[in-house]
Amino acid sequence: MSRRIISTAAAPAAIGTYSQAVAVGSTVYVSGQIPLDPATGQLIDGDFAERTRQVFRNLAAIAEAAGGDLSKVVRYTIFLTDLGQFPTVNAVMQELLPTPYPARATVQVSALPRGTDVEIDAVLVLD
Repeated sequence: MSRRIISTAAAPAAIGTYSQAVAVGSTVYVSGQIPLDPATGQLIDGDFAERTRQVFRNLAAIAEAAGGDLSKVVRYTIFLTDLGQFPTVNAVMQELLPTPYPARATVQVSALPRGTDVEIDAVLVLD
């Protein structure tokens, strides 16, 4: 099965040696996104909820570039530097995502790229 690299200017450019996403067959693996503004490549201003919304905007742009949307996500992995923000992540997901919700894992980590406090990756399955 061949790989297809997914790339879009509507999401932040990769800040390392990785692709925004890779599709293999109908499965799309989206690299972890942090709350970067795609236009500037800088972390956005705002509270934790707004930073989390930006992460989902970035994920949505990549999902669209792959031919899908966030309703096609089957699994998220959420990385937080403070697990106390878990309720805020739940509230943002409830606000932005359609039901039924996908599977997910949430883990606390000691640090994330660019000093942010939230990173999320995703796996989509396209029809």
